[in-house]
Amino acid sequence: MLIPLILSGGSGTRLWPISRRNLPKQFLSLAGKETLFQQTVRRAATLADVTDPIVVASDDQRFLAAEQLQELGITRASILLEPVARNTAPAIAAGALEALRRDKDALILVLPADHLIGDDQAFTDAVARARPLAEQGWLVTFGIRPDRAETGFGYIRRGANLGGDTFQVSQFVEKPNPEIAARYVASGEYDWNSGMFLFRASRYLEELGQYAPAMLSAAEAAFARANTDLDFIRLEGDAFAAAPSDSIDYAVMEKTSRAAVVPVSCEWSDIGSWDALWLAAEKDANGNHLEGDVIALDTRNSLIRSHDRHLVATIGLEDVVVVTTPDATLVARRDASQDVKKIVEHLKAAGRTEHDLHRVVRRPWGSYDSLESGDRFQVKRIVVKPGAALSLQMHHHRAEHWIVVKGVAEVTCDDKVFLLAENQSTYLPLGSRHRLRNPGKVPVELIEVQSGSYLGEDDIVRFDDVYGRAGKIS
Repeated sequence: MLIPLILSGGSGTRLWPISRRNLPKQFLSLAGKETLFQQTVRRAATLADVTDPIVVASDDQRFLAAEQLQELGITRASILLEPVARNTAPAIAAGALEALRRDKDALILVLPADHLIGDDQAFTDAVARARPLAEQGWLVTFGIRPDRAETGFGYIRRGANLGGDTFQVSQFVEKPNPEIAARYVASGEYDWNSGMFLFRASRYLEELGQYAPAMLSAAEAAFARANTDLDFIRLEGDAFAAAPSDSIDYAVMEKTSRAAVVPVSCEWSDIGSWDALWLAAEKDANGNHLEGDVIALDTRNSLIRSHDRHLVATIGLEDVVVVTTPDATLVARRDASQDVKKIVEHLKAAGRTEHDLHRVVRRPWGSYDSLESGDRFQVKRIVVKPGAALSLQMHHHRAEHWIVVKGVAEVTCDDKVFLLAENQSTYLPLGSRHRLRNPGKVPVELIEVQSGSYLGEDDIVRFDDVYGRAGKIS
């Protein structure tokens, strides 16, 4: 049995301002209609003898993962929630333990959720070549045939041929400088390290136990003490936090004598920067990738992305990135796009929220858009999905007015329950217990006007919640 293990816990800070903590790049549609996460899941689902995936996600992104799986019609996936980020090696260990719970001989195909692959057939063929090695106990990684001297990736040097176009790993090497990268590519002996793997779940845990026993013990304890929460499996927090934070490369692959590499040319990109997205994207005759309402005059080899109906116009530019969102705009040289993470670090240090939340914030029940705010007031546009409901909640510092502009809402305010139709409104006094529910078959849209001395999202007390968030802010 082949089980895809999808790692979806990354933050994607180099693609700010589109990618943020509450909506990172793997859950965005950056190339095509489906998100990178959905493309990864769908691609894996076409492989031979494959079963429902295991997804490792962060707690903040649990509903994103579940909703996007449901959009694909996948309802039997295992979604493991990491209480804290501990890099790839412990995450894969937890996934391997879940795989063994299903099948003691399971093969797991480890796939980061934020990669783009343009040639699905080449990827499928590579998995087929790797499978016999994995069944023989090898830990197989996939090496991407380099088409340029890239300094942003690690490299794998091929060793002894293991039959066909498969090899023992001779050496893993760190990200090189331009001169060394050019030498690697010219030699024909090196491939890019893709971060994708195929092996028996039991073999990975054996190797982890040999080279990182503390990590294995922590993962086993966290999995053994895990609890089920709705559709999620929550790894126990204290045990998982005790695991050393390390990548699978450092923890296992660089140490084991049973590492193999299968080279593949599949139009692969890790979409690790705006420059990487430009390289992978379709371009016009001037080498530009344009999205949204854009006028680009005398502009070449650039990526320009406009939000919604916001016009972006450029004149006389070359090799730049321009990206707009409702609350932030990025302008950078393409060759400096790896440094976007420095802006995120600056925002964090300044105590700002633009690295964390979009203006439109997704929730399991729908979304809200902060339209305007000032001294003692805030205005939001709230959308509630059919059949969904906000938690029964109370605020210590603010009152709220709700005005329905579309659909019919069911409102609970203390001991009263009533319906609000379009153009009707209600007042929710400070301290009242209230809830909003959509009993209909179309989304409910309303305008919320908050007033009070403090309007932060943490001024909320939940008494009941259908999404298991009672006592939590998210």
